[in-house]
Amino acid sequence: MISERMKNLHPYVPGEQPKDRVYIKLNANENPYPPAPEVIKATGAFVKKNPMKLALYPDPDSLSLRASIADMLNKTGGVLCRASVSGKKCEPAQEDKIPFVVTPDMIYAGNGSDEVLSFVFYAFFDSANRLVLPEFTYSFYPVYAGFYNIPTDVIPLNADWTLDTAEMLSRAKANGSGIIFANPNAPTGRGLTRDEVRAMIKSADSDKVFVVDEAYCDFGGESCIPLLSEFRNLVIVRTFSKSLCSAGMRLGYIVANPELVNTVTTVKNSLNHFPVDAVAQAAGKAACENPWYYAECARKVACERDDFIRFLSENGWNVIPSQTNFVFAQKPGMGGEEVYQRIKQDGILVRHFSTKGIEDYVRITIGTKKQMNELKRVIGRLQSV
Repeated sequence: MISERMKNLHPYVPGEQPKDRVYIKLNANENPYPPAPEVIKATGAFVKKNPMKLALYPDPDSLSLRASIADMLNKTGGVLCRASVSGKKCEPAQEDKIPFVVTPDMIYAGNGSDEVLSFVFYAFFDSANRLVLPEFTYSFYPVYAGFYNIPTDVIPLNADWTLDTAEMLSRAKANGSGIIFANPNAPTGRGLTRDEVRAMIKSADSDKVFVVDEAYCDFGGESCIPLLSEFRNLVIVRTFSKSLCSAGMRLGYIVANPELVNTVTTVKNSLNHFPVDAVAQAAGKAACENPWYYAECARKVACERDDFIRFLSENGWNVIPSQTNFVFAQKPGMGGEEVYQRIKQDGILVRHFSTKGIEDYVRITIGTKKQMNELKRVIGRLQSV
């Protein structure tokens, strides 16, 4: 009764959501701050003004939402928080202004970046070539590769946890394949500069799609959206779940040249003609119209992250530099599973991966100052053991 392809599936495992007690959740890279007040108002007003909108299909092309996303990117330069700027108002640096106008036809919007990634995998990678990706990266990439029967060429990271870009390019050329990676990377937190990505794309095959996943870019990374004027094969994946405080809403998008956007749209329309629901479109539009609220949230997260990295380093932990809303750290003399379990006993959830090579590390999402102070207290107990 079960197909052979079903038997070979290896599904993605999300961060746990236990119900046995109330936990401080620092295990799923969720934003600790609520959406902008305007989003809450827009969501309520959408239903209150015209309840029949819930009985009708939404705009199948999300035209208004895509226009709002494009406008937000043009206003912010594509990134909300370049780095920790404690005590200062977060504003985009002048050099981050996009050297062209992002237009709605350069945007595809879907139900979270995971769904968007699924369509990207189907549209641009196939079983004839081995897809190149880093060894330790977003764990949904190998899941989709398996789902669509796409062979992969997994490239080990450098000793300092950075991407081995030279080897990735070499393998991609040898395979005649595309490349995908998160920038900044997950779960390591390290990122490439825009110039480093530019050099990679210049060296890569121009007839293969080059995918950069910028889920965490707003917490201190450098967006590659300005590179879209140079490279027609570049696809940038983004999400509302992290810096836009909307993991519960499920909304993601890509930025690419219109031809590639149309390709992804064709894939979507071959599976589900109405992917983004009407309420999500209204809420997403309101979020895009209030970017500086989210810039301040990203600034607070980045500052708290840097403070937490200092705390861990001062207490003897090995911590990888991070440009994200999480840190990847190891306590010498204690395995990652034990660290995870000990912290969980005190009512705090962090993420542990049993994957060989990173099994001694835990990934810790950055929460509010109050949450992080509680975690520091719990970690202090570990130090005394």
